[in-house]
Amino acid sequence: MANSGIDNVDLAFDASGLDTWAEEHRFEVTRERIIEYAEATNDPIEAHRSGELAPPVFAIVPAFHALMEPALEVVPVELIPRLVHGEQDFRFHRPIVAGDRLVSRGKMIGYEGLPNGTRSAIYLECRTEDGELVNEQYVTAFFRGFDAGENVGAQAPGHKFDERLRATPPAAKLTQHVDEDQTFRYGPAAGDPMPIHLDDEIARSAGLPGIIAHGLCTLAFTSWAVLTEVTDGRSERLRRLAVRFSKPVLPGQDITTHIWNAGSAEGGTAYAYETTVGDDLVIKDGYAVVDGN
Repeated sequence: MANSGIDNVDLAFDASGLDTWAEEHRFEVTRERIIEYAEATNDPIEAHRSGELAPPVFAIVPAFHALMEPALEVVPVELIPRLVHGEQDFRFHRPIVAGDRLVSRGKMIGYEGLPNGTRSAIYLECRTEDGELVNEQYVTAFFRGFDAGENVGAQAPGHKFDERLRATPPAAKLTQHVDEDQTFRYGPAAGDPMPIHLDDEIARSAGLPGIIAHGLCTLAFTSWAVLTEVTDGRSERLRRLAVRFSKPVLPGQDITTHIWNAGSAEGGTAYAYETTVGDDLVIKDGYAVVDGN
């Protein structure tokens, strides 16, 4: 087994933990929590700001505590601090609404050792207490500097940007501003207390330029960019939303999302998108599918 980046430590991924459901987590959705999340992501869509419907990326909130436990079935605990959120892929069966009592659970479905780290895929599902499937999520987690030395199980489905689209002008473009206090509002709203988003000294000690925006907060911004530009703000039409996180966004920066019509796919219309800060790509391989209703 290769072991790049870790010296004199005998660590190994445990493939026997794949496809093992971790503990279920329950979450009651309130109108106040939906409104808090919408406000924390500068979401302008009235159905979200009123608490009528949860913004699409709010789906991570009920599943947040179910996210890490599947990794612990497979990944040595010593490697958890090396985890980077690489990609996120939501599949929406219906919007989350106030009053929902949700049950989330997850399992790691595969991993692949690479020269600079190990890519792994976690599958999450969120249902009502009565068993109705509300959404599914694929989370790609990358463990820096450790090559597991093998390719086992499955990876998350692909959503790579079709380079042929660059020959056509984008269908839409939107620039958004990330506020200086964005992370301090997003952290409590999402239930994500990671200190690199809240403490400048800790962020710099981790090799970052300072506090960075939560990746899922940036994703939430791009989700409402897509919704306002191609669905008239009707989030109930969104069926899939997937991205790859490329570079961190800093508070105070402007992000610009370019959206291309990618044609029919998955029973709806597909849109490919990218998000930049200046010339830097911060979200790549963005992919959204909306139905025609």
